[in-house]
Amino acid sequence: MSLKGKRIGFGLTGSHCTYDAVFPEIEKLVQAGAEVMPVVTFTVQNTDTRFGKGEDWIQRIEDLTGNKVIDSIVKAEPLGPKIPLDCMVIAPLTGVSMSKFANAMNDSPVLMAAKATLRNLKPVVLGISTNDALGLNGVNLMRLMSTKNIYFIPYGQDDPVKKPNSMVARMTLLTQTVEAALEGKQLQPVLVERYKDSD
Repeated sequence: MSLKGKRIGFGLTGSHCTYDAVFPEIEKLVQAGAEVMPVVTFTVQNTDTRFGKGEDWIQRIEDLTGNKVIDSIVKAEPLGPKIPLDCMVIAPLTGVSMSKFANAMNDSPVLMAAKATLRNLKPVVLGISTNDALGLNGVNLMRLMSTKNIYFIPYGQDDPVKKPNSMVARMTLLTQTVEAALEGKQLQPVLVERYKDSD
């Protein structure tokens, strides 16, 4: 499926260590002709880490997409009725945001945008990055996996020895997952080895 002309929301949550894997995928969506509308959580905006400053990530995604970030719940709400998205992507999706989303808590711009997209019966694509996907958050992961119009970038354990409950999406499959989701299909296999020579 062509992404040209598609309006795609792209939500970033606070898994800062994953941004370097995600930004090339945002660029691919833009190069494919999609209009990418960036949405960020408060954590992304306000947190400086060893992986970079919040304001620098905001500037980078705005430069990449050509659109200002949606950084408040009020700004995200119109993505439902007034400015509907063809697809909403959240990548990376932290364990905290995954838990909230699975339990209908839309207390951030990203989760509001996702809720608005589901309300319009459009696909939401999730790229998880969480240390407890196989722990306490497992029930939330499975709840989302069984929810209509939610699709997952294929994911797997990123460090089974040192972090046995941790799972991360293979972000290089983001565009393919979006294309499949727009056709109402889950890209398969959804459970993969996290790291391959091709990554």
